[in-house]
Amino acid sequence: MKNARIPGIIILILSLLLIIGSSSFLGPCVHEDGSFGSCHWAGRSLLGLGCVTGMLAALLLCFPRLRTGIYVSMLPVCILGILTPGTLIRLCAMPAMRCRMIMQPAAILLFSAALLCAAAGAFLSARKS
Repeated sequence: MKNARIPGIIILILSLLLIIGSSSFLGPCVHEDGSFGSCHWAGRSLLGLGCVTGMLAALLLCFPRLRTGIYVSMLPVCILGILTPGTLIRLCAMPAMRCRMIMQPAAILLFSAALLCAAAGAFLSARKS
C-alpha cells in the first residue's frame, strides 16, 4: 500500500491530542477544595488509554510488517475509550459540568475517529497480504 503510514500518523496525532487534552483543556473540572469525583478517574483512564493508543501507533510506524496485528489490537482500546466516560466510569450528575460538556464528547469523538482509522487500516493491510 502506497500510503500505508497515513492511518498510523492520524492515530498518533489523535492520541497525542487525547494525552495532552485529558490533562489540560479536555480534562474534568478541578474542585477548589482539592477534592475530586469519579470524573477525575475517568479523565485519568482516558489519559492512560490515550498513552496506549499512542504507543501502538508508534509501533505501527516502526514495525510495518506487524501492521495488521497492531491495528486489530487498537480496536478494543478505542472501544474502551469510547465507553469509559459515562458508561464504565460515571460522571457528574449535572449535565452542565465540564466532564459532561467537554470531556465525554471529546473522548467519544477522538476515540471514534481513531477506531475508524484503525478499522480501515486493518482492513486495507489485511486485504493487501
